[in-house]
Amino acid sequence: MKHLRSLREFIAELAAIGEVNEIDAEVDWNLEIGAVVRRSYDLKAPAPLFNTITGYTGTGFRVLGAPGGLSGPGHRLARIALALGLPAGASGRDIMEAVVAARGRAGIPPAEVPASGAPCKQNILLGDAVDLYAFPTPLIHGNDGGRYIQTYGMNIARTPDGSWTNWSVNRMMIAGRDRLSCLIPGPQHLGIIRAQWAARGEPMPIALALGVEPALPYAGAMPLPEGADESHFVGALFGEGIEVVPAETVDLSVPATAEIVIEGHIAFDETADEGPMNEYPGYNSFEASPKPVFHVSAITHRNGAILPVVAAGPPVEEDHTGTGTMHAAEILYQLRAAGLPAASAWFSYESALHWLIVSVNRDWYETLGIHSTELAQRVGEIVFTGKAGFGVPKVLLVEDDIDITDVNEVVWAFATRTHPERGEVHFPAKPTAALSVYLSEEEQHTYRAGKVVHNCLLADRFPKDQRPVKGSFTNGWPPEIRERVLANWSTGYGYPER
Repeated sequence: MKHLRSLREFIAELAAIGEVNEIDAEVDWNLEIGAVVRRSYDLKAPAPLFNTITGYTGTGFRVLGAPGGLSGPGHRLARIALALGLPAGASGRDIMEAVVAARGRAGIPPAEVPASGAPCKQNILLGDAVDLYAFPTPLIHGNDGGRYIQTYGMNIARTPDGSWTNWSVNRMMIAGRDRLSCLIPGPQHLGIIRAQWAARGEPMPIALALGVEPALPYAGAMPLPEGADESHFVGALFGEGIEVVPAETVDLSVPATAEIVIEGHIAFDETADEGPMNEYPGYNSFEASPKPVFHVSAITHRNGAILPVVAAGPPVEEDHTGTGTMHAAEILYQLRAAGLPAASAWFSYESALHWLIVSVNRDWYETLGIHSTELAQRVGEIVFTGKAGFGVPKVLLVEDDIDITDVNEVVWAFATRTHPERGEVHFPAKPTAALSVYLSEEEQHTYRAGKVVHNCLLADRFPKDQRPVKGSFTNGWPPEIRERVLANWSTGYGYPER
C-alpha cells in the first residue's frame, strides 16, 4: 500500500498517468468552474486543475475538480485506487478486499508532528483577518444557494467527554466572511455529536480540513460504527498513522498537510439559510432551509492552497465513488462476518447508489444447502439493518461469474436471471434515506419505505452440470483460438490497442 500523505502527492500521481488536466486559461469561479467539472465527469476526462481563476489572479490559489471521478479506459478507478494506496489499474474487487482487510484490523491513531513545520500552518489568519471569500470557492451549479467551500473536506468534531472524534464529509456554504451554514443531519454521526454539545447549551468546536490526504474523504464516507474514529481506520489501511497538528483556536487535531483548515464553533441555537444544493440521486434541487451556523475563529492554509471541488449531480461523481465504494465495503465486511459466502459487493455508480450488487460464491448452494429465496432473505436482513444499508433501496444478488463492477454485465444478469414474478424478496417499511425521487411525501418524512432484494441466482434452479454458462469470449472458444485472436488484435486485424 502506497500512502500518499497530501493532496499534492495525489495530484502528482494522477499527473504521472495523464489524469490531471492543468487549465492555465482564466476560468470564472461563478459557474464556469462547476460546468467544466461537470463536463469532465460526463466524458471521464482527467481531473481539471484550475490555475488561474477570475478575481484571484496573483494569489496562487487553485481549484482541483473531480478528485474522485472515474477515468478513461485502462484505469477507470484510478482516482479511487491511488487514494486508497493501490495501483492505478486496480479492479473494483481489489479495492473492496483492501478496504475490508483494513476494516478487520485494529485502528492506528494519528501521529502528532511539530506544528512549526507543518504545511497547513504556513499562513495563520485570526480575528479580523479571517475571510472565507479570500479563497476561490466556486458557485458550482446555476441553482445553488451560495458558494460551497466544503464539498470534499473533513469535518472534525469530538464529543464533550472526549471519548469519540468523528471525521465526516458534510456540505457547507459560505454565509459571510466568517460564517458557514452547514448541513448536519441529526441521525449522522456529526449530528449525534452536535446534539451532545447542544444538550449542554454549548457550541460544538469543529475544524474543517480541505485538501487533505486522499484516503481521508473515503474514510469519512465509511459507515463505521458509532464511536469509531475514521482517522484510525486510515492508519489501519496503511499500517501507520496520519500526521496531525493542533488547531489554533479549538482543542482538535488537524491533518498536517491539509491545504486549508477552517476552525470555529457550530452554534447550538442559531441558523442561517443553506441550499439549495444538488445531491446524489442526480436531480436539481430548488429549496433552501435554515441550518446550523459555523462561526469561524481561525483559518490556516498552505501557500498557493488548492481547494478540491465536487459538482454533485447525475452519476458518476464523488457522492457515488466515495460513499458507494466505502458503504459497499462495509456491507461486504458485515455479510462475511455473518458467515455468508459473499464474494464481493459493489454499488453501481451509474445507478446513483440505488443498486447494491452482492455476489456470492458459485458453490453457495452446495455450501449452505438452502434455496436462493432464503439466502436473499438473509442478505436483505443484514444489508437493510444499520447505518451501512440505510441508503440502500435495492439489492441485486448474483453469482460471482458476473463482474459486478461492470454495469453492462449487471444489467444483463438482472434482465436475464431474475424471475418477473418470483424473483423479488420484499422488506416493507425499512429505514431509508429520504432523497430518492420515487418516495412519497410520507416516506420522506418518516424515513421509512419498502426495500427489495432481486434474486438473480441460478445455482438452486439447475443440476450442477446443467447450470447456464455465460457465452463469453472466455467461455466460448478454445484457449488457442483466444490467444491467436489477442495476439493479432492490433498487428494482424488492425484494431487499436486497448
